[in-house]
Amino acid sequence: MKLGPFSISLSVKDLQASKEFYEKLGFSSMGGDMKQNYLIMKNENAIIGIFKGMFEGNILTVNHGWD
Repeated sequence: MKLGPFSISLSVKDLQASKEFYEKLGFSSMGGDMKQNYLIMKNENAIIGIFKGMFEGNILTVNHGWD
């Protein structure tokens, strides 16, 4: 089964530390706002959202038709 494009949203305790961690893995910010407690980060075709205090747990979103 091919899922197609998908993104993952991660609930984090420390947004700045998480941003720095994912930057070390090659991700860069492509959206969001630190002041609003979230960032969207991308590394080639991998997209993650890091969110502080917005929801409990992590969320996987399959985005059919995104490609």
